[in-house]
Amino acid sequence: MPKQPAQSLFAERLVQARELRGLSQRALGDLMGLGKEKGSTRINRYERQTSSVSLDALDALASALEVPTAYLVAESGAFADALLRLSQIDLERQPEVLELLDLLADNPKLAARLLAASKPTAKAKPAGRRKA
Repeated sequence: MPKQPAQSLFAERLVQARELRGLSQRALGDLMGLGKEKGSTRINRYERQTSSVSLDALDALASALEVPTAYLVAESGAFADALLRLSQIDLERQPEVLELLDLLADNPKLAARLLAASKPTAKAKPAGRRKA
């Protein structure tokens, strides 16, 4: 599968994060300090990919949306989700989580066992009556 262009990824993540926060384009622009009219136009242009975003604007968007800046340009949905989840972990615990990620990356069998153990097991069906 070909790599998606960065601007397209950014536009998708921007729309997703804005909608998850329940914000209109106008409200997001206002939160960024652009004012309602100018902000609405600017956000619309980012989402339609007719304007590029500066690093300062990218940082302001991430701050207003309460997501890590890297989330807005992550190369895949899974990576974006991982960044978002990691940002929700206390700073003191993040090094431990990184160690666990390293361990799981180096040991696929352990990762598979942990995933299997974390999934709910199907309840055993009661045995039917036997015919005598």
